[in-house]
Amino acid sequence: MPSRRRFKETMSDTQLATEQKPSTAVRFDDFGLAPAILQALTDQGYIHPTPIQAAAIPIVLQGRDVMGAAQTGTGKTAGFSLPIIQQLLQHANTSASPARHPVRALILTPTRELADQVADNVAAYSRHTPLRSTVVFGGVDMAPQTTALRNGVEILIATPGRLLDHVQQKTVSLAQTQILVLDEADRMLDMGFLPDLQRIINLLPQKRQSLMFSATFSPEIKKLANTFLQNPTTIEVARSNATADNVTQVLYKVDEDAKPDAVSHLVRSRGLKQVIVFSNTKIGASRLARHLEKEGIKASAIHGDKSQLERMAALDAFKQGGIEVLVATDVAARGLDIAELPCVINFDLPYNAEDYVHRIGRTGRAGASGDAISLYTDKDARFLADIQKLIKRTLPPLELEGFNPVREVERERRPRREEGAVSSRPARSDRGGYGAPRREKIDPWFLKPYEPQEPSDADRREEEERAAPTAKKPKVAALLGGLGKR
Repeated sequence: MPSRRRFKETMSDTQLATEQKPSTAVRFDDFGLAPAILQALTDQGYIHPTPIQAAAIPIVLQGRDVMGAAQTGTGKTAGFSLPIIQQLLQHANTSASPARHPVRALILTPTRELADQVADNVAAYSRHTPLRSTVVFGGVDMAPQTTALRNGVEILIATPGRLLDHVQQKTVSLAQTQILVLDEADRMLDMGFLPDLQRIINLLPQKRQSLMFSATFSPEIKKLANTFLQNPTTIEVARSNATADNVTQVLYKVDEDAKPDAVSHLVRSRGLKQVIVFSNTKIGASRLARHLEKEGIKASAIHGDKSQLERMAALDAFKQGGIEVLVATDVAARGLDIAELPCVINFDLPYNAEDYVHRIGRTGRAGASGDAISLYTDKDARFLADIQKLIKRTLPPLELEGFNPVREVERERRPRREEGAVSSRPARSDRGGYGAPRREKIDPWFLKPYEPQEPSDADRREEEERAAPTAKKPKVAALLGGLGKR
């Protein structure tokens, strides 16, 4: 096997190098991209494309439909955004009229985080051109989005639900859209966006270019592609559903109750300062984040119950190092682009085997090495079998070295005291017990069983009087003057 090398000039969505590239001779200059686009790439230090970019850019520039698959973190976003910007330059203008800036390219993503990151990439690549771009997603105020749309944009990045909200409010028109992109299309199907996608596709012109990019392509995705792609070119740089070779995958077997302490042990023993931990449930993510905080580890949780502002604030803090552990559900498993993320931990094995590929794809991006650690219990046997079948690799369960769950639980329950602090508990006696506490004497009368007593004579007379019928008094009526004397 040839040795792997890192080329600093190589581009991916993560502004890092990639170890995979078709040839050192292939450069972005070779694709005929406009000087303004090449200048933006040069500003960021990018010279060579990744395999998915080298394969996709020429085909997209020809105006053909594309169905592209590549490992997560290999630069799919640039693979479609660069040729889109190149094609739309013929319509670029500096006019202030919104009518001169209709939506010509629509990029749909399944999650808000992915939409925001794609928008950042598009803005960076088109910074030296007159083209306008914006992003719309749910969870935030629609007013700023409405203002941007009414001012006119050529490239619109959106989540399906919020886009349909704007369509209903008549703040955006898709009548002149020339290019449609579905990013992470398989995740859209998993999240139930198929009806929304169909409604959006019906709003687009029949004559258009359609692109579908994803890390995995299931039979359902291929069926969807057949409904709106016309003679697509399939680009599959890596084996479908493959995991990156530079990611070390480890599986540790622990008891269910010991999993939170196992995460704490992994973070401390490995000295991890930036790690994403994936949980299958929202409540599980919140509980784990609180547990880590109690253990003195800076942690935060992001999931669907968090507001968009809370999620973005947590992501920003995580990227800047203010948070060491980010506990997330699969809402964050797609498209998160965090440079040099060293490790991800699967607190729960995912229900869907394909989500495993996307989760561990958050580390080892763009050729950097990374670790993917999964915690395994006996109830996860079926999930593990599905994962091994998908990635065509065996993951043997290992024992977590240096982790004693009993000791961890005792340490958690034991009150924490500073060194040298005097205990307030009584000292143990020579017999092994604590000093006997003072006990009050108990009256034996309170220990006797209940015995019903015979009623007294007074009680009987009172009961008889209560039961005896009372004589009815005759009804009388009187005028205001009262009753007369008889």
